[in-house]
Amino acid sequence: MTANYRGRFAPSPTGPLHFGSLVAAVASYVEAKSRDGAWFVRIEDLDPPRVVAGAADDVLRTLEACGLHWDGSVVYQSQRFDAYHAALHCLRKLDVIYPCACSRREIADSAFAGIEGPVYPGTCRGGLVSDKHAHALRINTRGIRIAFEDAVQGKIEQDLEHDIGDFVLYRFHRIFAYQLAVVIDDAEQGITDVVRGADLLESTPRQIYLQRLLDLPAPRYMHVPVVVNHNGEKLSKQTLAAAISAKNPLPALLAALRFLGNEPPPEIASTDIEALWQWTIRHWHRSRIPRARWLPL
Repeated sequence: MTANYRGRFAPSPTGPLHFGSLVAAVASYVEAKSRDGAWFVRIEDLDPPRVVAGAADDVLRTLEACGLHWDGSVVYQSQRFDAYHAALHCLRKLDVIYPCACSRREIADSAFAGIEGPVYPGTCRGGLVSDKHAHALRINTRGIRIAFEDAVQGKIEQDLEHDIGDFVLYRFHRIFAYQLAVVIDDAEQGITDVVRGADLLESTPRQIYLQRLLDLPAPRYMHVPVVVNHNGEKLSKQTLAAAISAKNPLPALLAALRFLGNEPPPEIASTDIEALWQWTIRHWHRSRIPRARWLPL
């Protein structure tokens, strides 16, 4: 057992909880509780245009209906801008961030393809042209290679400069980047283990790089398969993923456990949610989770 295990689930409030997010919530919850650990919930509401009014409360109510009870208070990223600003100040003192004035069009015209789209070529790394005005802060990734061992996906290696480029940490209309915020929040909450969907696997090297620069501890990582529909699209609000029923969540919970390779026996599946979690926490095996980044329903 790992008595000091601290895990978390960090949904974005862009709509109701759907099956794809439920899979991540279930995996992170059971992994924590099977190790006698704590499980926290953080609302990642950094991007105001994407936030749907009332969605955060709806997600929390659904988690409670599913028997996924969190420890401590819910953290909202929109209330933590001072902490993110302080981290930027530390990075500025290290001389690893710089202002960027390039537009998306300019980047697209001069970039080459990376693993997540156009790779910023470092145009402003040496300083701004005199008639340009910066609108973002980027971090210098020159020569940076990151490797880590994921509990499900195995060894992951990434050349940040070549695969990702100098990524944005802050946009001047007061938008902090997810990569920065998640690193600061995980450290402040003492998160020891991050369990989440494999759609965030390629973000992890960026976060480890920031952890090293800021002298923060790196959690252990476990990325579970992402649920895709019959068209191979990730379940999301944009792909019209159905909301989880708070009135009868048991079928969805059973489906999530089945997706994660940890299906309970019929006699447990026909009982109630409390009995389901008691059995699952005792019999959970991370080794049964499929080693895949994407899996259909």
